[in-house]
Amino acid sequence: MFKILCSPREAKNQYGVSGFPRICLKQELLKNKKFAVEVKELEPEFEMVRQIIRARIDQNLSQAELARRVGTRQSNISRLESGDYNPSLQFLKKIAGGLGKHLHISLK
Repeated sequence: MFKILCSPREAKNQYGVSGFPRICLKQELLKNKKFAVEVKELEPEFEMVRQIIRARIDQNLSQAELARRVGTRQSNISRLESGDYNPSLQFLKKIAGGLGKHLHISLK
C-alpha cells in the first residue's frame, strides 16, 4: 500500500498510522526524466482541475450542486475533477460561471 506524499515533512515520516512504510511516490517517479517531462506538459490541466476543486470546496458545493448550476450531470463534474475528461473551452466557461468566476487563459 503506497501513499503519495508531496511535502518534505511527510516524506521524512517513514511510517504511516497503520505501520506500513510510506514512499514518496511522486518524488521517486519524477526521477524518471521521461515521466517528469510528461508531468510538466500536463501541469496546466492539473492546475485547472485544482482551481476548480478548490473553488467548489471553498463554496461548500457538492459535485451534484455544481452540475445543477452548470446544467450537466454530476458524473461529468467527477470525470473533470479526476482528470478523465478533456473539457471544451465552452464547458470550462460554464464551470467558471457556475462557480461565480471568470475563465482567464493566457499564453506565456
